[in-house]
Amino acid sequence: MSLVGSLIAFLVGLLVGGLAIFVAAGVVTGTRDYGHAVFTALVGAFVWGVSELFLSWVPVVGDLIPLLAWIWVIRSRYDTSWLHAGIIGFIAWGAAVLVLAVLPLVGITDAVGVPFV
Repeated sequence: MSLVGSLIAFLVGLLVGGLAIFVAAGVVTGTRDYGHAVFTALVGAFVWGVSELFLSWVPVVGDLIPLLAWIWVIRSRYDTSWLHAGIIGFIAWGAAVLVLAVLPLVGITDAVGVPFV
């Protein structure tokens, strides 16, 4: 894939991840700010990636810590409890799975900001 194609896939994936967090945060907290959700997705993707980079070699912990770090980002950005942040994360993941089931029809297979395992 070319640099431009990769950039487009990244941006579309980021917007999908932001949409999933936007939907989830709207359900849980009533927040209606798509820009906030997209930035949360970007920060969450970065934190997830960095923590996975350094911890992926550790059994169980290497998979759990990035997830907790991603939920921590949601918790911090939405100033909510761990439980509500976990619910937002779960709903965002489910929403991203639904959207990503359709996106391969147009050639996009990744969402940035929502863990897709």
